Amino acid sequence: MLDQATYTPRLKGVYTDTIRAALKEEFGYKNDMMIPRLDKIVINMGVGEAVKDTKKVKKAAEELSLIAGQKAVVTHAKKSIAGFRVREEMPLGCKVTLRGDKMYEFLDRLITIALPRVRDFRGVKPTSFDGRGNYAMGLKEQLVFPEINFDTVDEVLGMDIIICTTANTDAEAKALLKNFNMPFTA
Repeated sequence: MLDQATYTPRLKGVYTDTIRAALKEEFGYKNDMMIPRLDKIVINMGVGEAVKDTKKVKKAAEELSLIAGQKAVVTHAKKSIAGFRVREEMPLGCKVTLRGDKMYEFLDRLITIALPRVRDFRGVKPTSFDGRGNYAMGLKEQLVFPEINFDTVDEVLGMDIIICTTANTDAEAKALLKNFNMPFTA
C-alpha cells in the first residue's frame, strides 16, 4: 500500500521539476503564477441507447468510474424532446471531473497506455483547442483503458475528454501538453 502523505503522481513531479522551468524560459514569464498548469480534466460519456434502456447509463457510469478512479455522476435531460423520445429528467449519460493527483494519474494513463492502444493511432489533432487554452478530444471506445474487462462490455461507448488549463492562449496550452508528451500529429 502506498503512503498517501509522501506519494505524488509521476506527471506532477515532472511538471514541478522540468516543465515549469521550460515554459518559463520559452514564454518569458516574470512571475511563477503566470506559468500555465492543468486545472481539471472532464470526462463525459453520452449514452444514446439510454432512451430505450436506462440500465445502459448505469453500466456506462460504472465503467467511467473504473477508468477515472472516481465515482461518475449520471447526467439527466433538461428538456423533453419528442423527436428523440426524450423526457425531462431522463438519464442520458455520465461525467467525471478530475482534479489534483487523480487528474495527473489519469493524464499519465491516457498518454502512456490508452492512446497507444487506439487502433490506427497516428496522434491527436493539434487544432482541437478552444481559443482559451483548453483541449478537447474524443475516444471511440472505452476498451483502450486497461481497467475495462473486454468480456464484461455489453456495448462499445465513446467518450469526450476535455483538458482544462490555466493558459491564456492556445500556444501556451499546446506547449504545456507537448511537455507532458501528448502525441500531437505534425
